[in-house]
Amino acid sequence: MSDSPSPARVVFLGGLGRSGTTLLERLLGEVPGIAPLGEVAHLWARGVLADEDCGCDEPFGTCPFWHKVGERAFGGWSEGLAKRVLALGRRVDRTRRIPTLAQLLADGRTGTPVWPSPRTAELGEYVAAHRRLYDAAAEVADCPVVVDSSKHASLAFCLAAAGVDVHVVHVVRDPRAVAYSWHRRVTRPEDGSPMTRWSPARTSLHWLAQNLGMELLARSGVPVTRVRYEDLLEAPADTLRHLVARIGVRPRLDFLADGEAKLSRAHTASGNPVRFTVGRIGLVPDDAWRTAVPAGHRRLVTTLTWPLMIKYGYRGRLA
Repeated sequence: MSDSPSPARVVFLGGLGRSGTTLLERLLGEVPGIAPLGEVAHLWARGVLADEDCGCDEPFGTCPFWHKVGERAFGGWSEGLAKRVLALGRRVDRTRRIPTLAQLLADGRTGTPVWPSPRTAELGEYVAAHRRLYDAAAEVADCPVVVDSSKHASLAFCLAAAGVDVHVVHVVRDPRAVAYSWHRRVTRPEDGSPMTRWSPARTSLHWLAQNLGMELLARSGVPVTRVRYEDLLEAPADTLRHLVARIGVRPRLDFLADGEAKLSRAHTASGNPVRFTVGRIGLVPDDAWRTAVPAGHRRLVTTLTWPLMIKYGYRGRLA
């Protein structure tokens, strides 16, 4: 691999799945200078090993964009590389590791010596693979900014603790809407298999864990910008203009008009089915949960998540 002339600027979309991260990534990907990569956390298994389709509808292995990225970053994709990164991730990129990662991040910011250990070496190797991928993707796309919509707070901590200059976008959505989405039957367009379903209780606990992880990340000094799904859909131009300005890119939003967005083809390695959408898409809030969620589910999710619901501006919607 030839070194990048300058490291790519990394925007990491964090939060729990079904909160609108893929849609936000697709919209950011229409802004000149920003390249959307999809959920890089799943690229190794679903892209390299399973050869699932890229957002451009080509299998990962024959997608020209990802072929060039692999060549630049690693001299080509390989099963051994993917399995190594996945093995490292199972050891360092876990929600339960966040307290340790937060301490590493704090030590790095205060200049406290970090004693070498097998775990810190594994973290360095794991993040180095991501860093090489980000830089190569930025070169191939000819964009200074890349977006990783992996969502997991633990990966954001890994990147920051290992010294990657990352801007985190914390995407939140009403947990009752998220729970409804996770409980629905949805088919994966890649292979027709059903997507994972969670109970309302399990979704609530994951919603809390991921959002609390993002809160801790912000308190650790990492740049974090919060975006609510509801605001994005109610005022897409204003929300994106503010976000893009925070990221440091010129906010050219001519792909937005009259409550719609015009999406071009994108090379996203994994994510929600909207990653395959090309052409005009309506930017309308999905509020089906308000009438479809059983009263018992609504009360359960509210009871488990209400402190953060209020913090994120859902006050007055607790019924």
